[in-house]
Amino acid sequence: MTSNAQVLVRRGPDIAEWFDTVAHLRAKVFRSFPYLYEGDIEYEKHYLSMYARSADSLLVLALADDVVVGASTGLPLGDAEPAFHVPFADRGIPVEAVFYCGESVLLPAFRGLGLGHRFFDEREAHARSLGGMQWASFASVDRADDDLRRPSNYRSNDPFWTRRGYVRQSDMKVTLPWKQVGEPSETEQTLTMWLHSLENAK
Repeated sequence: MTSNAQVLVRRGPDIAEWFDTVAHLRAKVFRSFPYLYEGDIEYEKHYLSMYARSADSLLVLALADDVVVGASTGLPLGDAEPAFHVPFADRGIPVEAVFYCGESVLLPAFRGLGLGHRFFDEREAHARSLGGMQWASFASVDRADDDLRRPSNYRSNDPFWTRRGYVRQSDMKVTLPWKQVGEPSETEQTLTMWLHSLENAK
């Protein structure tokens, strides 16, 4: 099955006009498990400004009836927050060789229609077009299998990412603070990096 949603691609400074829309979408989608993010729109806009500052960043938007229902971001790792550099430096992978896939957020009604693949296709093609990029990577939040907050109908994205050729790197971690739903203050959350070789083109 495929989606009839319109897909738009924006790069670098052209991303700025979408800050407000994408910030609200991120906050809405990330409120659910496994992120359980309380949401802070002003922080979201600040976070997204990182992509507008990068000349080689990418924003992929999915629109249905002119409403944004999904978004996916990416940029060279060297332009990302320094916290994401650390696990690569520890592994001896130059940041200049990595394209970081920030996130893919999609409203539930539009999942399973091929948009997730389209998001990865666009980001990986863009990364290859930059030249010198050997790896595509992203980070996924760690949650225990017995986490009581896990919904009974929750389906992990791990099989999808594995089919895309990404491999979970259990020794490559990054910690970020955010306020979880129902908690009074921010706590440190651990995320694990996934890697995919861009030198093996499909």
